[in-house]
Amino acid sequence: MAVWGRLKASASAMQTQLVSRKHELRSGAFRDASMAMCALVAAADGIIDPAEQVRVAQLIATNEVLQNFTADDLQRRFEENLDRLALNFDNGKSAVLHEVGKARKKPTEARAVIQIGIIIGGADGAFIESEQAVVREACRALGLPPREFGL
Repeated sequence: MAVWGRLKASASAMQTQLVSRKHELRSGAFRDASMAMCALVAAADGIIDPAEQVRVAQLIATNEVLQNFTADDLQRRFEENLDRLALNFDNGKSAVLHEVGKARKKPTEARAVIQIGIIIGGADGAFIESEQAVVREACRALGLPPREFGL
């Protein structure tokens, strides 16, 4: 909870940064990595709660930055990643982290993926430890230091 308290103040700033870079965030790698990040956060505790799945899907559909892509395509990719995690969480997590890693070559996209993960994780008012842990793993997959994001 303490981490979310620190990050909460910057979540709005993160969203503003993302919007200001929206024109740079149009690649397929960013799209794939973002949907993988959303699935990781939604399933971070190893349980895919249908209510949380719906909440994250709604956030994806309404996020201004993600509107560079069609909502149906984003939803499909999000659900495919959730399916991987539901089938076998540990193996699925490895595959989903590989998807996150697609954004590694472009630092702006990599940072945006992490910011999206933090925003999604804290959307319910709490950025719990399991969510923080998967975002830290995503940082490593993208070659970014977690401390850059206060993690």
